Amino acid sequence: MGPGALPALLATGLVLSVASGGGGSPGRPASGSRFVCTSLPPEAAGCPLPPMPMHGAAPTPEEELRATVLQLRETVLQQKETIGQQRQAIGELTGKLGRCESLAGGGKAHGPWRKEFGPAGPGKDTMGDLPRDPGQLIDQLGRTMQSLKDRLESLEHQLRVNVSYSVLPNDFREMLQRRLGELERQLLTKVAELEDEKSLLHNETSAHRQKTETALNALLERVSELERGNSAFKSPDEFKVSLPLRTNYLYGKIKKTLPELYAFTVCLWLKSSASPGIGTPFSYAVPGQANEIVLIEWGNNPIELLINDKVAQLPLFVSDGKWHHICITWTTRDGMWEAFQDGEKLGTGENLAPWHPIKPGGILILGQEQDTVGGRFDATQAFVGELSQFNIWDRVLRAEEIMNIANCSTNMAGNIIPWVDNNVDVFGGATKWPVETCEERLLDL
Repeated sequence: MGPGALPALLATGLVLSVASGGGGSPGRPASGSRFVCTSLPPEAAGCPLPPMPMHGAAPTPEEELRATVLQLRETVLQQKETIGQQRQAIGELTGKLGRCESLAGGGKAHGPWRKEFGPAGPGKDTMGDLPRDPGQLIDQLGRTMQSLKDRLESLEHQLRVNVSYSVLPNDFREMLQRRLGELERQLLTKVAELEDEKSLLHNETSAHRQKTETALNALLERVSELERGNSAFKSPDEFKVSLPLRTNYLYGKIKKTLPELYAFTVCLWLKSSASPGIGTPFSYAVPGQANEIVLIEWGNNPIELLINDKVAQLPLFVSDGKWHHICITWTTRDGMWEAFQDGEKLGTGENLAPWHPIKPGGILILGQEQDTVGGRFDATQAFVGELSQFNIWDRVLRAEEIMNIANCSTNMAGNIIPWVDNNVDVFGGATKWPVETCEERLLDL
């Protein structure tokens, strides 16, 4: 037999064994000894019968693939069992072969034994068709098992791929379709809600826009009237500003601002019966100094004049609810000041912010004291009453001029800030009304 005869015999289910026929003399093999090929059962030889074909409907590729995988698994199990049996048979054959070679090498084998096996010598293979090293047979069987294992893993991988791409997507597709349907319904509901909110917002915006346009049109008409000089008053200066409540939002604002001043005279008519204190008839604030010029009667304190946050108390008394004419003069030289009420000088003083020029570019407010330029009003310091004929000059008026203004014998408009309708704006509910101050004053006497 050739070198590959034994693996071929084992693969076909044959096992080589030694049989003894008896009758030999001691020390030599029996004359009837021989090797016998014995058939193994098919399941031990690793040759499972192929499955019988199923009658009826043709199997699907997936079913055939699953059947093939199951068969291969059974084949692997059978091959494992066969390898165990073959290892046992190889061990027995190896033992017998060793005994045979020892007899042949020692010169003890002769007669029928030598006749059957031929001459033997040291190192000669007495069984030429079997490998000297049984490990080669085990290696060959191992390679066969590895090949079958690789085929099994390949088939299982192919089965997983086929299942993943043919069976599972159908289930996932149904689940995803249901989920997408739910999401689509939720999205449509949200879109409908947003459309409703958009419509409501559009309606509110339209109404607000209409109100705004109406107010702007009214303001534009008022501005046009002022620009044309069509004042509702008999004369541009015959009006008063009414501030009936002590709040922090009723006030008037002078449109013009002051230049840098080294002297000034401020005159105005006022009427108030507020208690305690009439509040702040006017205030002038500039960046960095909110109390550049302030006239205030706050609480139970007397009327005070503030210049650059320096204070002088004035001997004026105007909270009787009647019209009074007030004039205040000041010059930076030595900080000299004078206070007039109804044309009469009631007080004078000095050292009120001396050598400090009045800063330009500030804001003049009627009826409120400013904590910042143009804002942060305090309701407790607000003026309550009526104001008119607020004028400012850039010089100190003579006592005769102030008397003539107070007794209505002359009408002098301020050369820096004149009292005219188009120079005064009102806010927060403050109003402008026509008035002839001198005539009303005569009624108060």
